Amino acid sequence: MKLATLKNGQRDGELIIVSRDLQRATSAKKICQNLQQALDDWSKYQPELNHLYEKLNNSSCSFFEFDTSLLHAPLPRAYQWADGSAYVTHAELVRKARGAELPESFWTDPLMYQGGSDNFIGPNDPIVIEDESWGIDFEAEIVIITNDVPMAVTPKDSNQYILLLGLVNDISLRNLIPSEIAKSFGFFHSKPASAFSPVFVTPDELGKSWENSKLNLPLRSTLNDHLFGEPNAGIDMTFNFAQLIAHAAKTRNLVAGTIIGSGTVANKNEQCGSSCIAEKRMREKLKSGAATTPFMSFSDKIKIEMLDHEQLSIFGAIEQRVQPYINMQRNH
Repeated sequence: MKLATLKNGQRDGELIIVSRDLQRATSAKKICQNLQQALDDWSKYQPELNHLYEKLNNSSCSFFEFDTSLLHAPLPRAYQWADGSAYVTHAELVRKARGAELPESFWTDPLMYQGGSDNFIGPNDPIVIEDESWGIDFEAEIVIITNDVPMAVTPKDSNQYILLLGLVNDISLRNLIPSEIAKSFGFFHSKPASAFSPVFVTPDELGKSWENSKLNLPLRSTLNDHLFGEPNAGIDMTFNFAQLIAHAAKTRNLVAGTIIGSGTVANKNEQCGSSCIAEKRMREKLKSGAATTPFMSFSDKIKIEMLDHEQLSIFGAIEQRVQPYINMQRNH
């Protein structure tokens, strides 16, 4: 099943069902108003939603053309957004570039931070930044959306709580990060609103590509119409999503609608490219002593997408441009 959220003037939007080929959509508001409502009582709503999904795929219900420009993020706001760093290869590169050793614990204990979840942006919404010098970067990642998860759940039992999967552009402002990290209290200003793929999908849509709580397909990032990278999300993933859930739930319950991110998808094989500019700059610095690829500028555009084995889009594409923020109050 594929689910999306239509902008309708309400904070949480209108839940819609999207066809498997991402060509058609139909409203689900007669079943439930929004995605969070569906997640809150998934066992009740999932059968009805899935029945409508099958009718849509068979063209046996009313539908309209699917247009990603009309969408919110599938969850325009969420109770929790916890982003991991499951690709230790990525963390290792960051450390090497600044001459620091990777702590041994990184291979056994996942990194995770709690991001802002009150205001996500849609797949085609612009990346609005006030200052171009802040080091604008995209980060292409996989996310899962959970059901209610009990505290202290084990990795062995965690997979059953994964309801949906999607993609995220976890936008970072790289030049703001060092001063925030130096305070030893985590990210805040350096992590503006994240953008999500047009649709979230149930695991059964992924077939054999979803195995061992990993999505074993390349994640493609295209910057200004040039392929930037397509590392495989299943390769070099040190911690799978079941392990990330267990880590997040170590000392607390997780509520339905919790979003957990994989962190920037990365492969050891540099021929696969990168899922963020910072990683490419790290590789350049290690190879030649200097980073040459610039961070994003106003008017730059990024596209993030995952294709199946038949080269068909699974989640639809995140396609965004960077644009300057204009503070109207300051100008008056």
